[in-house]
Amino acid sequence: MTNYGAIPTSSHPSPPVDLEYISHVKHRLKAGLATRRPWRSMFDLESMTVPQGFLDAISRMKTNLVYFRANYAIAVLFMLFVSLLYHPTSLLVLAILVVFWIFLYFLRDEPLVLFGHQVDDRTVMISLSALTIGMLLFTHATGNILGSLLTAVVLVLIHAGVRRSDNLYSDEEAAAATETSGLASYPSS
Repeated sequence: MTNYGAIPTSSHPSPPVDLEYISHVKHRLKAGLATRRPWRSMFDLESMTVPQGFLDAISRMKTNLVYFRANYAIAVLFMLFVSLLYHPTSLLVLAILVVFWIFLYFLRDEPLVLFGHQVDDRTVMISLSALTIGMLLFTHATGNILGSLLTAVVLVLIHAGVRRSDNLYSDEEAAAATETSGLASYPSS
């Protein structure tokens, strides 16, 4: 006799969810994204000025590229994502590569060690960038990839050149003081 209304059930219990691992990943995700600077600070219009000269622009770029490196990496990956919306294969490859970025760059709480040698963040970022570009070029979306990367690099360098770098750490200290006091300052009208 067939029982058409019965809902099939498994005789094997489902594997338990490892809540400790999930909690650890959430903590690492928050800590990894903590290296990201506040977007409001990054795009503070009062901090955008034309550099005094070439050396001033280079100095700003060096400081800002280090200070906002996680923000710039997120911005470049986002621009790459947008450029690949009409290339599903490339988008799938990018999604896989984003997982690599998350676990090897953003979520690491300890230095990366390969073959007994410690690898610094800049080397990891350059390696992941090269891997990302190389893998995406194999998906035949070369025009979109190169166009979006060129646009992203130009925008990052322009931002790094016009964003004053003399107030970065004072902004960070003011934000930390506001967070610890629990008070937010609002401009009076």
